[in-house]
Amino acid sequence: MLLRPSQAADIPAITALYAHHVLHGTGTFELEPPDEADMARRHADVTGKGLPWLVAQDASGVIGYAYANHFRPRRAYRFCLEDSIYLAPAAQGRGVGRLLLAELMARCEALGARQMLAVIGDAANAGSIGVHRSLGFEHTGVLKASGWKFGRWLDVILMQKALGTGAATDPVDPA
Repeated sequence: MLLRPSQAADIPAITALYAHHVLHGTGTFELEPPDEADMARRHADVTGKGLPWLVAQDASGVIGYAYANHFRPRRAYRFCLEDSIYLAPAAQGRGVGRLLLAELMARCEALGARQMLAVIGDAANAGSIGVHRSLGFEHTGVLKASGWKFGRWLDVILMQKALGTGAATDPVDPA
């Protein structure tokens, strides 16, 4: 398996992988899968900010991806990033998500990020919660019944991990 920065050529695979989660999962609260043009715009937004978007690839092709984006657009949040990770069904439970998240965190820390947040759809999403916990994320909250999908209310789990020195020292603003 190879972890690498995503490329424009990965957009069709990323779009198909995400569509599966939109249509069959509760890790995202989107109800309609975005098309390739929309995913390309999202990809360009993230990478245009200099933030990482990684893919995991094996002999079959792209089997997962992870990216980080600013938690909120206001400038005060510039050191706080939110991660997103999606895996092909066949890649789940094989450690791919953990590898993607660990590499994503390392790259974000190298960029000067100080906090990483996980905003996990569905309190029953044991895989995502477990991957984040295994890499040192702590439970910080629950947004109860904040999403309605598949005919039921879903909670959102908030988890957080300090990167680098976290809040112990002042950050350095990029030039």
